[in-house]
Amino acid sequence: MRIAIASTGNSYESFVNKQFGHCAYFVIYDTDSKAIEFIPNPNKDLDENAGKASVQLITSKNVTKIISGEFGMKIKPLLDSLKIQMIVIKEPERKIKDIIEMLNH
Repeated sequence: MRIAIASTGNSYESFVNKQFGHCAYFVIYDTDSKAIEFIPNPNKDLDENAGKASVQLITSKNVTKIISGEFGMKIKPLLDSLKIQMIVIKEPERKIKDIIEMLNH
């Protein structure tokens, strides 16, 4: 399974980003191969539709779940229609390495 994590940076020490569409990076984690890829988010500075553009970016990576601090109102129906699960992390101090560790258990 491939999971996208909204991240504040491109390292294991980065934190889960509060905003999905405006995050600095997406971490694509493959639970089967344990492969990790950090992808810069080219949509982070868009005034409108950053979430939708970010969904297009990560769906090209065949993800089935997305982890973020928050999702915009327009994103939920879009992700529902694509059968992509949203996981909201309400603890902003969660590091990427902690999330990956949780996914491995």
